[in-house]
Amino acid sequence: MTFNPSLSRRHFLAAMGVAGAGAALTACAGTGGSTSANGSSDSDAATNTIVWWSNHPANSKDVELELISRFEAENPDLTVQLIDAGANYREVSQKFNAALSGGELPDLVVLSDTEWFNFALNGATANIDEVAKRNGIDTSSYVESLFNDYQHNGGHYGMPFARSTTLFYYNKDLWAKAGLPDRGPESWEEFTEWGPRLQEARGGNGTALGWGDAVNYLSWTFEGPMWSLGGNYSEGWESRLTTPETIKTVEWLRSTVNDGWATVSTDVTNEFTTGLIGSCIQSTGDLSTVAKAATFNWGVAALPNPTGEGACPSGGAGLGIPSGISEERQNNAIKFADFLTNSANTGYWSRETGYVPVRRDAAEDPDHAAFLKENPAYNVAVQQLPDTRVQDNFRVLLPNGDRTIGDALEKICLSGADIDVTLRDVENQLNTIFKRDIEPLL
Repeated sequence: MTFNPSLSRRHFLAAMGVAGAGAALTACAGTGGSTSANGSSDSDAATNTIVWWSNHPANSKDVELELISRFEAENPDLTVQLIDAGANYREVSQKFNAALSGGELPDLVVLSDTEWFNFALNGATANIDEVAKRNGIDTSSYVESLFNDYQHNGGHYGMPFARSTTLFYYNKDLWAKAGLPDRGPESWEEFTEWGPRLQEARGGNGTALGWGDAVNYLSWTFEGPMWSLGGNYSEGWESRLTTPETIKTVEWLRSTVNDGWATVSTDVTNEFTTGLIGSCIQSTGDLSTVAKAATFNWGVAALPNPTGEGACPSGGAGLGIPSGISEERQNNAIKFADFLTNSANTGYWSRETGYVPVRRDAAEDPDHAAFLKENPAYNVAVQQLPDTRVQDNFRVLLPNGDRTIGDALEKICLSGADIDVTLRDVENQLNTIFKRDIEPLL
């Protein structure tokens, strides 16, 4: 296992936002329930067994098992064990962090947009470029912007997998009742005018717009509107949290709630599909859930991008390979990861979950081309990819940046916390983390 020698265990745990949890988790690292496509269960990390840790993004365990079955059929000498490694991305990362302290490492692990960087920075994950090169695997057909999200120190430390953008989901029946055009807003200023009209059309039942709470990635879903309105969390490694432009965007966010046409929800997708809220900004990974559950006419639209500078963040998760396993295990892992994300399988994954295909030529697959023709909503995110923008470092690369910012935004919206004071406190916290845990390793 390769680590930066200047990094103390205390700083590593702090960097992962799990200080104090490592010891408790290490005892059970790598021992979660595992399932292969043929139903077998085994905790041994034999070289012909690929151990895959996942949280099953978008309730995708059955889809993952189908992909494993396909892989094992083509590679009868290899077996894949699917580990239930956590209920969400954060829990998977905590489990992986604990295993780095001496537990059993997986061969492949799902790492989110907010978690991969710290593992790469501290040498815990392998350079994909090197592993791919020695196995003759071509990574050039990945969607460039998605693959380059994992760039660090001249290499790539993840492979795109369950990747998403945010989308604007809206209730077409409510839109019609409010007399609005059947489309998403062209700007958030326009939607500020629409909000009261939609609220009036609801007749006092529910709200026009729902924001996810901090646990449900408020800092991510607000990032696009914030950019569009002129703010940002950071520029490079310099905080922008307390600039007048960012403060103004957070004032707008709070006004949507204070003016009575928006709410902060603990389960925004469910409240949208049940009709309690009329619109929301959520992941493309929620498309399948909405398609199955909504009982009304609904649609999706790209996020407003009035300046043309990019006003939609990408997100989701990729696949990491531990640096501390043998080359043979790494070789098997990248073979499986490449299979999971090939053109046909990334299309299948997209159809079943709503995540965007991560290969540029996925739409050329006949099955996926036919699906997109019948389900154009799934193509909106792909069409929006050119308008995506690299996420702000303070949210996506600083340990616990997502929750620190999200908790502050939630507090501002729900408890009337002073915006200037709250954002200044967050800025101080994140600057301290950067200077202590990140800057010395850059």
